[in-house]
Amino acid sequence: MAMNQQLVDAFNAQIQAEFQSAYVYLGMAAWFTENNLPGFAQWMRVQWEEETQHAMKLFDFLHNRGERVMLRPLSAPGGTYTSALDVFEHVHQHEQSITSSINALYEHALNTKDLPSQIVLQWFINEQVEEEALVIEIIERLKLVGSDGPSIYLLDRQMATRPSAPQEA
Repeated sequence: MAMNQQLVDAFNAQIQAEFQSAYVYLGMAAWFTENNLPGFAQWMRVQWEEETQHAMKLFDFLHNRGERVMLRPLSAPGGTYTSALDVFEHVHQHEQSITSSINALYEHALNTKDLPSQIVLQWFINEQVEEEALVIEIIERLKLVGSDGPSIYLLDRQMATRPSAPQEA
């Protein structure tokens, strides 16, 4: 059964949002690299991988439903930050924005009674809860250490231990 065209358009917009997220995180990885924080850069690269996988999960979902994926242009990511804390505060705002767009997409799927879309989007809703909680934890750690160089160094080393994003099934 064909999907509601407005829902397909909304999925395509979310694909763009997920790829844009990946681009934002890659830009943040560049900022951390330029500021000699390779552990934070590694964390952002893993986040870039995850966001790309999220986009592809939606991409594949549309194709599996027999719908057309319409890729949209991405804009250049920002890149002017004052500290690691500033970067992660931007991450938190960004993740809240993604959560809002996923929630709106889910509501659209509910309104059109598209059960397969609701199921796939439930995974994204759960993922966003985890994403926001993780970012808040990092923000709290950064607030705790402040601008203390040795503490930032140790936190940077800890951030480097984040494993690569597992491939989604």
